[in-house]
Amino acid sequence: MDIENKAQKFWEEGYLVIAGFFDKDLMDRLNKNILDHFGMDPHWEHTDEFINKSATEVVPWFPYQEDYYDGFKEVDEDHNFKELTGEILGEGWSDLYCMAMFSKEATKGQAWHQDCPPENPQQFNLNRLVYTHDIIAENGGGTIVFPGSHKMGTLTPGDPDADIPGQVVLYPKKGTLVILHGHTWHRVLPVKSKYRVSTNFRAIPENTPEDITDIAVYRNMRYKFSTREVLEER
Repeated sequence: MDIENKAQKFWEEGYLVIAGFFDKDLMDRLNKNILDHFGMDPHWEHTDEFINKSATEVVPWFPYQEDYYDGFKEVDEDHNFKELTGEILGEGWSDLYCMAMFSKEATKGQAWHQDCPPENPQQFNLNRLVYTHDIIAENGGGTIVFPGSHKMGTLTPGDPDADIPGQVVLYPKKGTLVILHGHTWHRVLPVKSKYRVSTNFRAIPENTPEDITDIAVYRNMRYKFSTREVLEER
């Protein structure tokens, strides 16, 4: 794998897709572990206000907070995974947290957002999204990105989940790694299958605060997760 060229492509586009990055047997085991945790009808973790305003219907799980590592640590400690992250972020980068995300059947997915405020280009998180099952068009759940938007500042106000001309729709297969800059505009399409799962192994560059993802930017608001409040109507 040409690490240097892949990192360069990431910085040009604000995202990177690598199919077949992880072993399918590992992905099957990890997917089973995630489903064993969630079941098919987990309770919402967010407030009704957040769900309604953000058009986001995803249930998160932070397995390391529960000392659960089976399958997750094998991903986290993969040599190529770490090497590529280091090439993108530079020396002194660090893991932030691991978050498995579950979407129920017939739910909205996620509206357009940025994972952290974009005012300082040097302050951002890195999403390292690992897909443990196929995301296919007829089942919904595709990941949409706006190429180059990590350099474009604040997400434009508007309809939270309307199409934006120039967007790119991704349908990652099992074992695919998608790396996404925290300032890149992105969303997830509604889910038609029984469930949708992805796991985000977030990382940060050196000298980045660990609460960098506490505030997210949506097309209609800025939201602070730690206090569950809308900081700004847009």
